[in-house]
Amino acid sequence: MPWAAPGGLEAARMDETPQPRPPERHEFTPRDYFQRLQRGEILRDGRPLEVDLGCGDGRFLLGMAAHYPERDFLGVERLLGRVRKVCKKACKQGLENLRVLRLESRYTAEWLLPLASVSRLHLLCPDPWPKVRHHRRRLIQQEFLQAVWDVLEPGGEFLFKTDHNEYFEWAVEKVAAFGNFEQLDWPEDAFFYPKTDFQLQWESQGKVLQGLRLKKGER
Repeated sequence: MPWAAPGGLEAARMDETPQPRPPERHEFTPRDYFQRLQRGEILRDGRPLEVDLGCGDGRFLLGMAAHYPERDFLGVERLLGRVRKVCKKACKQGLENLRVLRLESRYTAEWLLPLASVSRLHLLCPDPWPKVRHHRRRLIQQEFLQAVWDVLEPGGEFLFKTDHNEYFEWAVEKVAAFGNFEQLDWPEDAFFYPKTDFQLQWESQGKVLQGLRLKKGER
C-alpha cells in the first residue's frame, strides 16, 4: 500500500483538490459572482466605464483603451485563451485602464454589472444564430434590452453592430418593441471607433456592417 499523507486517505484527497486559477494581470475577478457588483468594485471616481461584451481577441477593446486613457474599459469574454491573450496585450501596451472579465455576456449584463454604472456598452458582431430554431439563443431579446437599460447611466449609450441583415432587422424590431431607447445617427466619422477583426474580415469579403446607436433617455 502506498504511503498516505498525514491524516489518512481523506487528507490525501483534500490535498489533491484543484486550486483556483490565479488571475492574469488585467483580469477582473469579482468577489462574488452571484450578486451585483458594488459600484466601488468596478468604478473609479470621475472615470466613465465602457463595457465590450464578447471582446474576442481584444482588437476593438485595446484600441479604445489606448485612444481614451481618461476612460475605463471592461472586456467580457467567456473563452479563457482569449482572456489571457487580451490581458497579455494590455500588459505589453501598458493599458492600466483596461480589465477583462471571463464570463458570459448575458449573465454579466443581466446579473452582475451595477445599475446605472455604464457609460457605453458595446455589442459587436455577436453570433447571429441564423437558423429559426436557434433565434431564442440570440443575445438581443427583451430581457437583455431591459438589462442594458438598467446598467446604463442616464444618457448612456448601447452600440450594436452586425454583418447579418436579418439579425439587424430582428434587433430593430426588438428595440422598437422595447420602446425606451432613443436612436441616434451613427455616421462612420462620428467618433473614434476601431474595427474588430470580424469587421475587417467581413469588409474584405465585400460585406457591409449595420449598426444601432441607442441612448438611454427618460421613460
